[in-house]
This record gives sequence, C-alpha cells and structure tokens, in this order.
Amino acid sequence: MKTITSAHLTEIISTVKTGRVLTDESDRFSYSFDGSFGTYLPDVVIQTKSVEELAALVKLANREKIPVYPRGQATSLSGGPLPVLGGMVLDLSVMDDLLEIHEEDLVAVVSPGILTANIHNAAEKKGLMYPPDPSSSHVSTIGGNLAENSGGPRGLKYGVTKDYVIGLEIITPQGELIRTGGRTVKNVTGYDLTKLIVGSEGTLGIITKAILRLIPKPPASKTVMAIFNSLEDAGRAISKIFCSGILPSKMELMDQASIVAVENYQPSGLPRDAEALILIELDGHPSAVIDEAEQVSEVCKEVGARKVRVPKTKAETEEVWKARKLVSPAIARIKPTKISEDATVPRSKIPEMCRRLQEIKKKYNVHLVVFGHAGDGNLHPNIIADKSDKEEMKRVEQAVSEIFEAAVQLGGTLSGEHGIGTMKAPFMEMELGAEGLDMMRKIKQAWDPNNIMNPGKIFPEPGQRLVLSE
Repeated sequence: MKTITSAHLTEIISTVKTGRVLTDESDRFSYSFDGSFGTYLPDVVIQTKSVEELAALVKLANREKIPVYPRGQATSLSGGPLPVLGGMVLDLSVMDDLLEIHEEDLVAVVSPGILTANIHNAAEKKGLMYPPDPSSSHVSTIGGNLAENSGGPRGLKYGVTKDYVIGLEIITPQGELIRTGGRTVKNVTGYDLTKLIVGSEGTLGIITKAILRLIPKPPASKTVMAIFNSLEDAGRAISKIFCSGILPSKMELMDQASIVAVENYQPSGLPRDAEALILIELDGHPSAVIDEAEQVSEVCKEVGARKVRVPKTKAETEEVWKARKLVSPAIARIKPTKISEDATVPRSKIPEMCRRLQEIKKKYNVHLVVFGHAGDGNLHPNIIADKSDKEEMKRVEQAVSEIFEAAVQLGGTLSGEHGIGTMKAPFMEMELGAEGLDMMRKIKQAWDPNNIMNPGKIFPEPGQRLVLSE
C-alpha cells in the first residue's frame, strides 16, 4: 500500500470538480474514528455527489495501490470505516439526493447517504414499510446498513437488510460501474452478486445506489410486557411462544442490570428486583393481534411470569418501548466506555448463553449488561468500563473474547448485525475454520487483487488479537 503523495493529491483535486477535498489535519481527524475503538488518520477525505468522480478516484487508487475507505455516518460498532492504513476516505453521507418510493412496484430507490429513518418515513406515507430497523436508523445511512447487513428488532419476523435489497449500482475496485439485480422480486440470472455485496463491509466495492423491496404496512400492532424472576424462565417463555405457532414482529430482552440502569436514568416504574423483562410486539390484522396478545400472555404466565401487561393506548405502548430504547444511553452514564457486542446464538440456546454471560461477568469482574433481540437469539452483551483503567480494560478484552467463544460453542455466530470490521477479525477462523476463511480470501482476491477496498477489515493479520487497552 502507498501513502498519498503531492502528485496524487494534485490528481485527486483535479478529478473532484463538484465536491470537496479535505487535507487539513483537523478535518481529517474528524474521519479518523467511528463508534468502536481506535483512531486512524486518513491522508485525504473526499466529499462528492458525483458517481463519475468517485469512479475516477477509485481508478486512480487502484492504479497507484492507494487504500480506499467508504464511509457513511460512522456509527459502526465494529470498526467498519476506520482508515487503518491511511489513504483516502470517501464520505458517502453527502450522497443524499435520491429517495424515490415506487408504490406500484413496492420498491424504494435510494442513494447511499440517505438516513434509514427517512426511508421508513417515506414508505409509511404510502402505506408501506421498509422492515429493517437498526436502533441507529435515525443517524445511520442506508449505505452503511447495506455494507454491514444491519438488522434490528423487526429482524425476528421480517429478516435483515439483505432480505430487502434487490438491486445495486456499485463501483468496482477497478473503478468500473456495474449494476446487479433490478426492480423485480424474482431474479435468478447468474450469481447473486447483490447478496455478495451486501454485508461485505466495503471490501468489494462502493455502493452508489440501491433498490429496496417494500411491503404493505401491517394495519395493527399490540405489545405484551412480561416480567420474570428468573432469566432462565424468560428464555423458556421465548421458546414456548414460538412453539405455540405465533411469530411476533419483535421480542426484546432486558436483564436486571438493564432494568436498574434505565430506572436510575429515567424512572418508569420497572421492578428493579426482576431478573428479566421481555417486550413482545405482534402485528397484523386488528382481530388477530388481539387474539395473539392473549395467547402470548397466557404462555408467559404458564412459564412463570410474575406479571404480564398489555398496554391499552398508543401512549402506554410508547412508554413501554421507551424503556428498551433507553438502555444504551442509560448504561453509558455508569462508566465512560461502552463495549457493545452482538453475539448471536440459536433461540434454544438463549438460556444457556445468558448463564454463560453471568459466569463471564463474575469471572472477570466486569460490569456486564445483557439486552437485545431475544426472539432471534441476537443478544447484546454490553460491558461498561473506563478505558483509562488499563487493568480493567485487560479484563474486558478477556471477557469479550470469551463471549465470542461461548457464542460459537453454542452453535452461534460472532455477529448478528454489527459486522466484523477490525474488532472481530481475530476471531473469524474460530467460527469459519481455516478453509472457510481462505475461501472468503479468494473471493476478495478475485474482486480486488490490489486490496485497495477497505483493507484491514474482516480478514485477520497473522497474530492479530483484540486490543482495547492501548
């Protein structure tokens, strides 16, 4: 990999006729970090809405072997956009002009810098829904969601981002513009390059446009809140609800530490002594959701819920869900450093994973909080710490490593929605095996032989390990 020379910079400036080229250190520093760990200063930052200019920049980078780092709003929790080898950062958040809803085809056509929440709002005005709903949707771009294959609470019933992407326009590592898929829901022409690009974390190309599948918005929804004295009982309730033939749209879990943190932050009357709380959302026909809410309530009571509540008004429902949304800001007040993970296990293993997490918490004496999308096994074990305390951060590193090991041992995965980036690269072989990881390397090599696209991500360097304490 090459650093950018004055000659390169002259060519970059002459290429970018409609945007901005940022070279001041203060500007570049703003692009040196994301929502994870580590600070890496890029050599140059480019902002342009022109696909042609972006393609020309990639051609230059490929010719000169300069690292290219696509970036949205940098809400990544895994180090996805970090310019670990310097080079050029392409700020795609400025590409926010295209947001079209084609209701007759049930699709949205968007540019990568559009905020995901804006897609939700535009679809709902037409009586439609774009189901993927990451918690960061009000600040994250759709391009970033596509790169990381983001999920969210509704992933339980509706799936994740890749399930709603039917077409892409991308710039290849050679600077060529290609299109994959299209506006038809059915498309089996050749290899599915669309699905290959979604979730590749910017390592195979730059997304400049996407065609997203929409669905009719369900006419009604109901929420059930169940409180348990036992985390294991909560896990059993989750399994039993599915066995009863009901598929909720959301099923969220909060452990006791989450409940206490929220009550300390913005009290709403949640029981501090409860070991677990489950929030269940059901959607569909008005009559159906009323009946399903009654069935879910009965299942929870049978399993041992000490209290079950079905909010009657919209305001009550919003108040109940507000508690879940407050978990992240609430725990961030406890200590300044928050390590947010998303180890995911089969639903049947949720009680065992919760037990293992409690063991890890005690073993390493860390402040571990468990919440997340329990319905699809996508838990969010969060560790609250102080990164200035080097000894504590060493224990945190060990705890996080053991969390990943526990998830894989239980038949799960390193990441359900945050991606791999730099944070989880050291653990890739543990899940995929040497052969599986090598096959991914071969795909990367075929697409990007000069390794200019987001280098330093997904694939571990020899001897690389998780480091949070430096």
